[in-house]
Amino acid sequence: MKRDGMQQFEWIATAAFGLEGVVARELERMQIPAKAENGGARFTGTFEDAMRANLWLRCADRVLLVVGRFEAHSFEELFEGVRALPWEDFIPADARFPVSGKCARSQLMSVRDCQAITKKAIVERLKAHYHMGWFEETAETVAIDVALHGDVAQLTLDASGVALNRRGYRTWNGEAPLRETLAAALVTLSPWRPGMRLHDPMCGTGTLMIEAAMQMANRAPGLTRSFALESWRGVPSDAFAALREEAQAAFEPQRVEGISGGDIDPEAVELAHRHLHQAGLDGCVRFDVADMRDCRLEDERGAFLCNPPYGERLSDRKSCEALYRDMGLLLRRHPGFTLSAITSHPGFERCFSRRADKKRRFYNGRLECEFMTFGLPAPKKKK
Repeated sequence: MKRDGMQQFEWIATAAFGLEGVVARELERMQIPAKAENGGARFTGTFEDAMRANLWLRCADRVLLVVGRFEAHSFEELFEGVRALPWEDFIPADARFPVSGKCARSQLMSVRDCQAITKKAIVERLKAHYHMGWFEETAETVAIDVALHGDVAQLTLDASGVALNRRGYRTWNGEAPLRETLAAALVTLSPWRPGMRLHDPMCGTGTLMIEAAMQMANRAPGLTRSFALESWRGVPSDAFAALREEAQAAFEPQRVEGISGGDIDPEAVELAHRHLHQAGLDGCVRFDVADMRDCRLEDERGAFLCNPPYGERLSDRKSCEALYRDMGLLLRRHPGFTLSAITSHPGFERCFSRRADKKRRFYNGRLECEFMTFGLPAPKKKK
């Protein structure tokens, strides 16, 4: 398939549970039509579209190229289906091409065998194309995945390389780490919008506020890193360079205002400043050593956004529950504000002394969490 003379491919922007629709909307804003599905958002586009997605997607985990999809009821069908795909279009003769795999509700339930057969089929295809009997695999990595679901095999190439949450600015996670992609999603789904006051009263090493500042500054999250598809065969390197230049020109840190964070731990605040510098946003966000219980902002309107401790250990539960009560008091001291928090604690609302106005379920790592927002205005009654 071609559009404007450029070849089209099928791609998947993978996403954590609950973020598929967010990622699909991100792609739509890039003028890339997408459809959300379990595990991500599927779209059709050129190599340039995939590069743009890698550069600009804030909430996706990876961008994958779908090389092929076919029915495979036996290992022989899997081998022949894989061998029929055009691997030489993407894999140079000296590239490393490890194969990962997963199986669900398939007759071929041995993941290890599926990986081995897929690798062998690709090798046979490349041997015929390159007229080589052995591949050194010493150059760049082209990561391949074979996924079998309901006896349908899907073969993909990882176009991102290192996961997209690795923006390059964070060097230490601190306690209760929040992945950058989830942090960006929480910023997007919170009531905050650029131009409003935003404060994290327990900011830790600054991830939430830095992601908000990146959005406000229009900084592409992948601006300072490389992507796996840049080493593939036949990709338009000049077009990729132009996309990077375009992203750099769009970055306007001077637009950031009204974003701040505080934390009782001086070491965490020092790291937040370091991460802010590494994100190219020096001076754009104010981070202070401060106790949330002393927080009193002068603004009439705004939003609090935070990732408080969850109290997973019994020894921490009581102190966390006292903290949640203090968070409720914080919101009552700021009647024009909303407060959004992600937590796995089942009694959060009880301690907060108020039911959430809005909830969404996510996973922070392996922990099932709820993202709760308090203080939203009551919906207008229909006349």
